[in-house]
Amino acid sequence: MLVAAAFCPCPPLLVPEVAAGAAPELDAARDACADAVGVLAASRPDLLVVVGPAEEGGSYRQGAVGSFAAFGVDVSVRLGPGQPVAQRLPLSLAVGAWLLERAGWADAPVEGLAVAERLEPSLCAAAGEELAARADRVALLVLGDGSACRTLKAPGYLDERAAGFDEVASAALGSADIPTLLGLDDGLAYELKAAGRAAWQVLAGAGRGAGLAGRLLHEEAPYGVGYFVGVWS
Repeated sequence: MLVAAAFCPCPPLLVPEVAAGAAPELDAARDACADAVGVLAASRPDLLVVVGPAEEGGSYRQGAVGSFAAFGVDVSVRLGPGQPVAQRLPLSLAVGAWLLERAGWADAPVEGLAVAERLEPSLCAAAGEELAARADRVALLVLGDGSACRTLKAPGYLDERAAGFDEVASAALGSADIPTLLGLDDGLAYELKAAGRAAWQVLAGAGRGAGLAGRLLHEEAPYGVGYFVGVWS
Protein backbone atom coordinates (compact mmCIF):
# COMPACT_ATOMS: atom_id res chain seq x y z
CA MET A 1 0.00 0.00 0.00
CA LEU A 2 1.11 3.55 -0.64
CA VAL A 3 2.03 5.16 2.69
CA ALA A 4 3.65 8.38 1.45
CA ALA A 5 4.54 10.23 -1.73
CA ALA A 6 6.50 13.31 -2.67
CA PHE A 7 6.17 15.19 -5.94
CA CYS A 8 8.96 17.40 -7.23
CA PRO A 9 9.90 19.07 -10.52
CA CYS A 10 12.77 17.59 -12.50
CA PRO A 11 14.66 20.34 -14.32
CA PRO A 12 18.42 19.66 -14.46
CA LEU A 13 18.78 23.21 -13.11
CA LEU A 14 17.97 21.81 -9.66
CA VAL A 15 21.55 20.52 -9.69
CA PRO A 16 23.63 23.57 -8.70
CA GLU A 17 26.55 22.61 -10.91
CA VAL A 18 24.22 22.63 -13.91
CA ALA A 19 22.58 25.91 -12.94
CA ALA A 20 25.97 27.53 -12.24
CA GLY A 21 25.43 31.27 -11.66
CA ALA A 22 21.67 30.88 -11.72
CA ALA A 23 21.70 28.30 -8.92
CA PRO A 24 20.31 30.62 -6.18
CA GLU A 25 17.14 31.16 -8.23
CA LEU A 26 15.97 27.63 -7.37
CA ASP A 27 17.13 27.51 -3.75
CA ALA A 28 13.55 27.61 -2.48
CA ALA A 29 12.57 24.71 -4.76
CA ARG A 30 15.60 22.68 -3.62
CA ASP A 31 14.76 23.28 0.04
CA ALA A 32 11.14 22.25 -0.53
CA CYS A 33 12.27 19.08 -2.33
CA ALA A 34 14.53 18.24 0.62
CA ASP A 35 11.59 18.64 2.99
CA ALA A 36 9.45 16.41 0.77
CA VAL A 37 12.07 13.66 0.71
CA GLY A 38 12.24 13.94 4.49
CA VAL A 39 8.54 13.08 4.68
CA LEU A 40 9.25 9.93 2.64
CA ALA A 41 11.97 8.88 5.07
CA ALA A 42 9.69 9.49 8.04
CA SER A 43 7.06 7.16 6.56
CA ARG A 44 9.38 4.15 7.10
CA PRO A 45 8.71 2.52 3.70
CA ASP A 46 9.69 -1.00 2.78
CA LEU A 47 10.27 0.19 -0.80
CA LEU A 48 10.81 3.57 -2.46
CA VAL A 49 10.05 3.90 -6.16
CA VAL A 50 11.26 6.95 -8.08
CA VAL A 51 8.82 7.72 -10.91
CA GLY A 52 9.46 10.15 -13.74
CA PRO A 53 8.67 10.86 -17.39
CA ALA A 54 10.83 9.71 -20.28
CA GLU A 55 10.52 9.15 -24.01
CA GLU A 56 10.14 5.43 -23.34
CA GLY A 57 8.97 3.59 -20.25
CA GLY A 58 11.08 1.12 -18.31
CA SER A 59 12.13 -0.17 -14.91
CA TYR A 60 15.47 0.57 -13.23
CA ARG A 61 17.26 -1.32 -10.49
CA GLN A 62 18.91 0.14 -7.44
CA GLY A 63 22.39 1.24 -8.47
CA ALA A 64 21.38 2.44 -11.95
CA VAL A 65 23.49 5.45 -12.88
CA GLY A 66 22.80 8.82 -14.43
CA SER A 67 24.89 11.75 -15.56
CA PHE A 68 24.58 15.46 -16.24
CA ALA A 69 27.58 15.51 -18.56
CA ALA A 70 25.33 16.59 -21.44
CA PHE A 71 25.03 19.93 -19.62
CA GLY A 72 28.78 20.38 -19.45
CA VAL A 73 29.33 19.34 -15.84
CA ASP A 74 31.09 16.29 -14.40
CA VAL A 75 28.25 15.18 -12.11
CA SER A 76 27.06 11.59 -11.96
CA VAL A 77 24.47 10.00 -9.69
CA ARG A 78 23.40 6.54 -8.60
CA LEU A 79 19.87 5.41 -7.77
CA GLY A 80 20.05 4.55 -4.09
CA PRO A 81 23.06 3.29 -2.13
CA GLY A 82 25.22 0.32 -3.06
CA GLN A 83 27.16 -0.77 -6.10
CA PRO A 84 26.41 0.73 -9.52
CA VAL A 85 24.68 -1.44 -12.11
CA ALA A 86 24.80 -1.26 -15.90
CA GLN A 87 21.62 0.77 -16.44
CA ARG A 88 21.49 4.40 -17.52
CA LEU A 89 18.84 6.55 -15.92
CA PRO A 90 16.71 8.90 -18.02
CA LEU A 91 17.06 12.54 -17.05
CA SER A 92 14.01 12.75 -14.77
CA LEU A 93 15.14 9.76 -12.71
CA ALA A 94 18.68 11.15 -12.61
CA VAL A 95 17.28 14.28 -10.97
CA GLY A 96 15.40 12.06 -8.52
CA ALA A 97 18.57 10.13 -7.76
CA TRP A 98 20.36 13.42 -7.14
CA LEU A 99 17.66 14.49 -4.67
CA LEU A 100 18.05 11.20 -2.79
CA GLU A 101 21.84 11.45 -2.72
CA ARG A 102 21.56 15.01 -1.44
CA ALA A 103 19.31 13.75 1.37
CA GLY A 104 21.63 10.83 2.17
CA TRP A 105 18.85 8.32 1.49
CA ALA A 106 19.46 4.97 3.20
CA ASP A 107 16.00 4.28 4.56
CA ALA A 108 14.69 1.59 2.16
CA PRO A 109 15.51 -0.17 -1.10
CA VAL A 110 15.06 2.03 -4.17
CA GLU A 111 13.80 1.28 -7.67
CA GLY A 112 13.00 3.50 -10.64
CA LEU A 113 10.11 3.59 -13.08
CA ALA A 114 10.24 5.70 -16.23
CA VAL A 115 6.78 6.46 -17.64
CA ALA A 116 6.39 7.21 -21.33
CA GLU A 117 5.18 10.80 -21.62
CA ARG A 118 2.37 9.83 -24.02
CA LEU A 119 1.10 6.86 -21.96
CA GLU A 120 -2.67 7.09 -21.73
CA PRO A 121 -4.21 7.90 -18.33
CA SER A 122 -5.81 4.52 -17.68
CA LEU A 123 -2.49 2.74 -18.19
CA CYS A 124 -0.73 5.25 -15.94
CA ALA A 125 -3.26 4.56 -13.20
CA ALA A 126 -2.86 0.80 -13.63
CA ALA A 127 0.92 1.16 -13.33
CA GLY A 128 0.43 3.07 -10.09
CA GLU A 129 -1.84 0.40 -8.67
CA GLU A 130 0.83 -2.20 -9.44
CA LEU A 131 3.46 -0.13 -7.65
CA ALA A 132 1.30 0.25 -4.56
CA ALA A 133 0.95 -3.54 -4.37
CA ARG A 134 4.70 -4.15 -4.47
CA ALA A 135 5.18 -4.07 -0.68
CA ASP A 136 3.29 -3.51 2.57
CA ARG A 137 4.66 0.03 2.81
CA VAL A 138 5.46 1.73 -0.50
CA ALA A 139 6.62 5.32 -0.93
CA LEU A 140 6.90 7.20 -4.21
CA LEU A 141 9.15 10.06 -5.28
CA VAL A 142 7.36 11.44 -8.33
CA LEU A 143 9.21 13.76 -10.69
CA GLY A 144 7.49 15.95 -13.24
CA ASP A 145 7.11 19.51 -14.48
CA GLY A 146 3.96 21.41 -15.28
CA SER A 147 3.36 23.29 -18.49
CA ALA A 148 6.30 24.87 -20.30
CA CYS A 149 4.22 27.61 -21.93
CA ARG A 150 3.69 30.18 -19.19
CA THR A 151 5.61 33.10 -20.75
CA LEU A 152 6.87 34.36 -24.08
CA LYS A 153 10.36 33.12 -23.21
CA ALA A 154 9.19 29.68 -22.01
CA PRO A 155 10.45 26.60 -23.88
CA GLY A 156 7.02 26.20 -25.50
CA TYR A 157 6.34 29.94 -25.94
CA LEU A 158 3.22 31.49 -24.42
CA ASP A 159 -0.03 29.53 -24.43
CA GLU A 160 -2.94 31.16 -22.63
CA ARG A 161 -4.20 27.73 -21.52
CA ALA A 162 -1.03 26.94 -19.58
CA ALA A 163 -1.73 28.87 -16.38
CA GLY A 164 -5.17 27.30 -16.04
CA PHE A 165 -3.82 23.80 -16.60
CA ASP A 166 -1.12 24.32 -13.97
CA GLU A 167 -3.62 25.76 -11.51
CA VAL A 168 -5.79 22.65 -11.77
CA ALA A 169 -2.82 20.27 -11.62
CA SER A 170 -1.13 21.94 -8.65
CA ALA A 171 -4.39 22.13 -6.69
CA ALA A 172 -5.09 18.45 -7.35
CA LEU A 173 -1.57 17.44 -6.36
CA GLY A 174 -1.69 19.59 -3.25
CA SER A 175 -5.00 18.13 -2.10
CA ALA A 176 -4.40 14.50 -3.22
CA ASP A 177 -7.42 14.87 -5.51
CA ILE A 178 -7.19 11.56 -7.35
CA PRO A 179 -10.21 11.96 -9.67
CA THR A 180 -8.99 15.35 -10.91
CA LEU A 181 -5.47 14.06 -11.50
CA LEU A 182 -6.79 11.09 -13.46
CA GLY A 183 -8.97 13.46 -15.44
CA LEU A 184 -6.10 15.64 -16.66
CA ASP A 185 -6.32 15.81 -20.46
CA ASP A 186 -3.28 13.98 -21.83
CA GLY A 187 -3.64 15.66 -25.23
CA LEU A 188 -3.70 19.14 -23.72
CA ALA A 189 -0.81 18.26 -21.42
CA TYR A 190 1.24 17.23 -24.46
CA GLU A 191 0.43 20.45 -26.29
CA LEU A 192 1.48 22.46 -23.23
CA LYS A 193 4.65 20.36 -22.77
CA ALA A 194 3.52 19.36 -19.26
CA ALA A 195 5.85 16.39 -18.96
CA GLY A 196 4.71 15.50 -15.45
CA ARG A 197 1.17 14.50 -16.45
CA ALA A 198 1.85 10.78 -16.88
CA ALA A 199 3.89 10.47 -13.67
CA TRP A 200 1.22 12.33 -11.70
CA GLN A 201 -1.41 9.91 -12.98
CA VAL A 202 0.77 6.99 -11.86
CA LEU A 203 0.75 8.63 -8.42
CA ALA A 204 -3.03 8.94 -8.59
CA GLY A 205 -3.40 5.25 -9.39
CA ALA A 206 -1.10 4.30 -6.53
CA GLY A 207 -3.04 6.50 -4.14
CA ARG A 208 -6.42 4.90 -4.75
CA GLY A 209 -7.78 3.64 -1.45
CA ALA A 210 -4.75 4.81 0.54
CA GLY A 211 -6.58 7.67 2.26
CA LEU A 212 -3.60 10.04 2.13
CA ALA A 213 -3.85 13.80 2.58
CA GLY A 214 -1.93 16.17 0.33
CA ARG A 215 0.08 19.29 1.08
CA LEU A 216 1.63 21.73 -1.41
CA LEU A 217 5.00 22.96 -0.15
CA HIS A 218 6.14 25.14 -3.04
CA GLU A 219 4.92 26.44 -6.38
CA GLU A 220 6.54 28.72 -8.93
CA ALA A 221 7.02 29.10 -12.67
CA PRO A 222 10.58 30.23 -13.32
CA TYR A 223 11.60 30.28 -16.95
CA GLY A 224 7.91 29.91 -17.83
CA VAL A 225 7.69 26.31 -16.55
CA GLY A 226 5.37 25.18 -13.76
CA TYR A 227 7.20 23.64 -10.79
CA PHE A 228 5.24 22.05 -7.92
CA VAL A 229 6.58 20.46 -4.73
CA GLY A 230 4.50 18.69 -2.12
CA VAL A 231 3.72 15.52 -0.24
CA TRP A 232 0.98 12.98 0.37
CA SER A 233 1.03 11.39 3.80
